[in-house]
Amino acid sequence: MREDFYELLGVARDVGAAELKKAYRKQAMRFHPDRNPGDAEAEERFKAVSSAYEVLSDQNRRSIYDRYGHDGLENQGMGGGFSDVSDIFSNFGDLFGDLFGFGGQRAVRRGADLRLGIQLSLQDCFHGLKRDLEIPRTVLCNGCQGSGAATGTSPVSCATCRGRGQVAVNRGFISMTTTCPSCRGRGQTIEKPCGTCNGDGTEVSRDTVSVDIPPGVDDGMKLRLTGKGEDGPPGGEPGDLYVVIHTEKDSTFLRSGDDLQAALTVDMVSAALGTSVAFDTLDGSITVDVSAGSQPNRVIRVPNRGMPNVSNPRRRGDLHLVVDVIVPTSLSPAQRALLKQYQDA
Repeated sequence: MREDFYELLGVARDVGAAELKKAYRKQAMRFHPDRNPGDAEAEERFKAVSSAYEVLSDQNRRSIYDRYGHDGLENQGMGGGFSDVSDIFSNFGDLFGDLFGFGGQRAVRRGADLRLGIQLSLQDCFHGLKRDLEIPRTVLCNGCQGSGAATGTSPVSCATCRGRGQVAVNRGFISMTTTCPSCRGRGQTIEKPCGTCNGDGTEVSRDTVSVDIPPGVDDGMKLRLTGKGEDGPPGGEPGDLYVVIHTEKDSTFLRSGDDLQAALTVDMVSAALGTSVAFDTLDGSITVDVSAGSQPNRVIRVPNRGMPNVSNPRRRGDLHLVVDVIVPTSLSPAQRALLKQYQDA
């Protein structure tokens, strides 16, 4: 004797649509093949509860079942039920797609992100700047507003996936969804394509985007411009634009985070006696005191004269000056005599 549909789902005969759906989800979760791999009995129960829900969720079929039972459905050509698990996913995947990854409700996709690299000097990174960039990006077709259909026509629901954009694929006891081959995930097919985009729904545009580059940016950093990527399908948000910073090698300064390093050239006499040296930083000249007896490669730290911090431009790194003592390669007779005198002393 065939089991009563209401008993299969564990609901009363006067159950409402919301409670019926909730009960079916509960039973589907319990007997789903992914939760019961290799269990033929669970698979049969999964088919049975799905067949019960298929009937009871349809008011006409439910009314016939309530009056005449299983025989009434078969006499009306409405019996049968599900023999294949993939048919269940195709019909009711949206009721538990969020639990098992079977998408009945097709998510609206966002547009693709774009990535663009720009070359900056150390001065650019120090001061920050605004730069206009020309970006080739995919946008919705102006002729059809992204529908892909010719003027005066509209896309139709895909017959293969019933508008879901995905179809169920059964691999033994493992079921999964994949992009519909007929509509390529769009859920719709186009009978008469747009003459501008040939049914694609998009076209390539070259847009000018203004980018504010803050002081302190460093090599490899990425700036995100929200919504400046490629357009999504109708109803979907555009992607983002990522501007990747590439810095040119500087002839004077070596950067390490927010700190800068440079050579401070001093002749050997000044290094021995001590001196003051003018040095050009990225934001003006400073005077650096070199103490007497300074040795080659001695590092003089100048606080707060490095790069601004990108998160807080009022905070700066330090400038590290490496003393480079210059030894003369040719001496006049008088200079040689003086050095000889110093050596003898």
